[in-house]
Amino acid sequence: MNILIWHTHGSWMTSFVQGGHTYIVPVEPERGPDGRGRAQTWDWPADVVERTAEELADTELDVVIVQSQHQLELADEWLGSRRQRIPTIWLEHNAPQGAINDMTHPARNRRDVTVVHVTATNALFWDTGDARTFVIEHGVIDPGERWTGEVERTAVVINEPLRRWRVTGSDLLPACGKIAGIDLFGFGADEFAAALDRPCWLAAQGEPQQDALHEQLATRRCYLHPFRWTSLGLSLIEAMMLGMPVVALATTAVPDSVPATCGVVSNDLRVLCDGISRFHDDPDRAQAFGNAARRHALDRFSLDRFLGEWDQLLETIR
Repeated sequence: MNILIWHTHGSWMTSFVQGGHTYIVPVEPERGPDGRGRAQTWDWPADVVERTAEELADTELDVVIVQSQHQLELADEWLGSRRQRIPTIWLEHNAPQGAINDMTHPARNRRDVTVVHVTATNALFWDTGDARTFVIEHGVIDPGERWTGEVERTAVVINEPLRRWRVTGSDLLPACGKIAGIDLFGFGADEFAAALDRPCWLAAQGEPQQDALHEQLATRRCYLHPFRWTSLGLSLIEAMMLGMPVVALATTAVPDSVPATCGVVSNDLRVLCDGISRFHDDPDRAQAFGNAARRHALDRFSLDRFLGEWDQLLETIR
């Protein structure tokens, strides 16, 4: 199939483009949000091809996948009236924000799009009305069992931790950092460290490319996922696949995704800190939980399951 899809979330997209279709990604000269083109930091297959807005007018398409209202408007603009004749999916990555009664999805009651959520939690909170709606959970390329835990520090991956602050649980890091030093990865990590006057417990590690990130994460003793309100983070799943024990807030999709055998899941900060402490004090315990985390993640978030569910949906809506 020829699938038009914008390069929006690189990690998710890296899994999606393994499916053997032709993935047509818009590209602009400046590679801005409307046309990032192929990934620069991931190794994507050759069947991910770039097309300008002008070229899309003459490109044969079987499915259009949008990830925002803006992209739907771009599809209407670039494809004209034929967009209405092409099956269109609204892929919703995000958990809704605001009061529960106001969590109305932009695609609510639309008959010209099918909504796909990445977690059941998102589907529960978003009000999509009569729009056709599905849930396809994340699938992750297995990075391999790499955990050593030799570096007695806690790994955290957060993009823009300063701006997103309470949403990402950035404000919880000082308490957790007192138990064991934190290595913070992600875009804006250095800005966050500077804003906190670079405390001794925190080391900003920047935004390494995916394989380098996996190598570095796997040497840390455990993985901390402090997010209060977000879709299920791919970095959490990747950490589990690496064989890392995890400590996470019991919010959004985490309680359904991280069994008690894989780590410590709680909304009590004291319990989380105790979990970090116990993993750091007992490497054998950390390894046992990490082994269980890897087994669970390989089963629940396998790439084959993910691609199979997408193929089934794509065939259904053709």
